[in-house]
Amino acid sequence: MKAVLLCRVSSREQEETGYSLPAQEKLLKGYAEKLVFGVTKIFSISESASGRKQREIFSSMTEYVKKNNIKIIICEKVDRLTRNFKDAVMIDEWLEEDEERQVHLVKDSLILHKNSRSQDKLNWGVRIIFAKNYIDNLSEEVKKGQKEKLSQGWLPCRPLPGYKTVGERGHKTHVQDEITAPLISRFLEQYSEGDCSVKKLADLMFEAGLRSSTGGRIYKSRVHQILKDPFYIGKIRWNGEIYQGKHEPLISQEIFDKIQLVLAGKNTPKINRHMFLFKQLLKCAECKGTVTWEIHKNIIYGHCNHYRNCSQKKWTREDVIENQLLTGFEGLQLKNSHIAEWLKKALKESHQDATEYETSSLKELQIRLAQVEKRLDRLYDDKLDEKITKAFYDQKFRQYTQEKADIVAAIEKHTKAKNNHFDLGINLYELSQRAKEIYLRAKECHLLEEQRRLINLVFTNMTLTQGVLAYEYSKAFKLIHNAVLETNGSKVANLAKNGAKIFEPNELPDKSTQKGSLRPSRPTWLPSHDSNVD
Repeated sequence: MKAVLLCRVSSREQEETGYSLPAQEKLLKGYAEKLVFGVTKIFSISESASGRKQREIFSSMTEYVKKNNIKIIICEKVDRLTRNFKDAVMIDEWLEEDEERQVHLVKDSLILHKNSRSQDKLNWGVRIIFAKNYIDNLSEEVKKGQKEKLSQGWLPCRPLPGYKTVGERGHKTHVQDEITAPLISRFLEQYSEGDCSVKKLADLMFEAGLRSSTGGRIYKSRVHQILKDPFYIGKIRWNGEIYQGKHEPLISQEIFDKIQLVLAGKNTPKINRHMFLFKQLLKCAECKGTVTWEIHKNIIYGHCNHYRNCSQKKWTREDVIENQLLTGFEGLQLKNSHIAEWLKKALKESHQDATEYETSSLKELQIRLAQVEKRLDRLYDDKLDEKITKAFYDQKFRQYTQEKADIVAAIEKHTKAKNNHFDLGINLYELSQRAKEIYLRAKECHLLEEQRRLINLVFTNMTLTQGVLAYEYSKAFKLIHNAVLETNGSKVANLAKNGAKIFEPNELPDKSTQKGSLRPSRPTWLPSHDSNVD
């Protein structure tokens, strides 16, 4: 008579050691040989598999025995065959359909069939109840352990891509993976800019070598989940609740908020059939309409769309306009090294007020943070002393924890802004001197978006008149351009060559009481050569 064997691993440890499954198979095969049963198939259920996967294997076994007219199911014990009432009912129904069908439970010394004695059926039912109780108790202990882990600030399962697990069993924590963390951070920031779709991001992650925990591709649906998960800003979402994590955030709250806006469609990138270099960047100088771009015989032309009355008829090639733009980049390059050093200092000092504001804000936030932490400590003490109810404690704990998280996020934002203000001047100067080089390199690498970003950063109010490009420099670069106009002349260059201190003010007598103190302001970088000085 034909039979199938069902083996189930009772714990992860047994599965990892490789003991339980082979031992069960050996026992059940020996039992089948003793009763002269022909084993046609062996079904194995792993405890580490999900509940859904376990049910799928059990269902596939019942379908297999029905389809192939198998009369015998052999298992080690009741709790290895079924651990819930639903599966037990399926077994009972299968037995009731045919008198020849049997279930052999080897270690329980129990053989079930349609005409089993009431005592055997009672034995079967009691063992199912105990097996169900074992699973319920195990589930309760797991949930208790997960809750404790969350209270400590750690995710009670495998972390998201970009992090890895370290530590011994029972004391495992999550830290940033030195290989994948920079990649995930870069892709999250890229998506926050609204330049790519979720599908494109999934493709980019695959091309960069990022894989799932099982070594497979990270699909679009999983990428969507990753983008919505607050784990990357130091928080843990578990069963609909948010907990403050102790792991190091990968991105800032600001970037995370931008990502949510893009996902919500409030900053969704527009997909264009053709992306032109100057698309939406140029306006007609006469009618202020946006310049339209078209391709004719593989050449890109720009022209006024004539939606308003306009006399501009000329179509101008894109490369002709681009060459005029390169001259604008050259207009930012300083030739005098002495002036360059002074300008760096001036640009830094121009952001001093903003830096002082951020410093003041940080001090205030640190005071607020200390106050909230004291409240949390007092709240915990009141709970231990039973001065407050658990419901009140939970309510206030959530309130203070959220307030603390908001303050910490604000501190990070102001700290970053303070550092950015301090370095902004020097970074803008260095960018201005290499703007043309960076632009041409991006063009060589076909990085159209990088070219457009640089144009947007440096120039503003770009207009076209009969093929002639006109533009203004943005506020930061206008200061640099003005310095170039004042210092790149031959007269200034010769003075600098002869050692004249053209960027240091002379010591002048105090004339605050004289009429001349109301004279017009003069360029700060050439005080000793201002024609307005008395």
